[in-house]
Amino acid sequence: MKYPCRLDKFLSKAAHISRSEAKKYIRNKRVNVNNYKNINAQLSIHTGDRVSLDGNELSLTTHQYFMLNKPLGYVSTEAEANHPSALSLIDSPRKIHAAGRLDIDTSGLLLLTSDGQWSHKVTSPNSNKFKHYRVTLAEAISDDELRKLEQGILLRGEDKPTTPAKTARLCQTEFILSISEGRYHQVKRMCAALGNKVIALHREKIGEVTLDQALKPGEYRELSETEIRCFT
Repeated sequence: MKYPCRLDKFLSKAAHISRSEAKKYIRNKRVNVNNYKNINAQLSIHTGDRVSLDGNELSLTTHQYFMLNKPLGYVSTEAEANHPSALSLIDSPRKIHAAGRLDIDTSGLLLLTSDGQWSHKVTSPNSNKFKHYRVTLAEAISDDELRKLEQGILLRGEDKPTTPAKTARLCQTEFILSISEGRYHQVKRMCAALGNKVIALHREKIGEVTLDQALKPGEYRELSETEIRCFT
């Protein structure tokens, strides 16, 4: 739908009702536009106007956006043999997909949506959005090794080092690693290049969107408008 548009047309599409029902709701003052009820069906609605029906704000958004605290043992794509899909944890009438994947043995923040253009912005290297991981290693990591990760490290089988990363030590075997790339098994391979092994990996944040601490593994919620706009 293009803006501006008539209020009754907007209401019909946003609330999934007929135009005649929309006009009736408007006459009965059940519709509010920018906090005004003295309105008519011919009123022009523009981008940014706030329209509500019985106190519930309406939107023409046709896509859905979620954050999931992905548990271990779930794949980020369609279900595989013996491995359930994280997509099955989301109750949505629309076909959704993961905007960036997490390995089966990695937990934490997974963004899911029905909006292909939005997910491309989330995953595009040009977005310069850092992904923040809590990394637990089998052995202690030195300050010098953390600096190597920050400067960029050459992965096995590749001829170009990783882009500069950010690190924050939590203890001798645990630290936060923030990377802006998304190479195959990148965090594990970066640590393997130092002769160490990742034994637990948890994503806490993508760009400005942080995993809601109220979400237990397997739980999800819809993203707020502010969170959605972080990638638009």
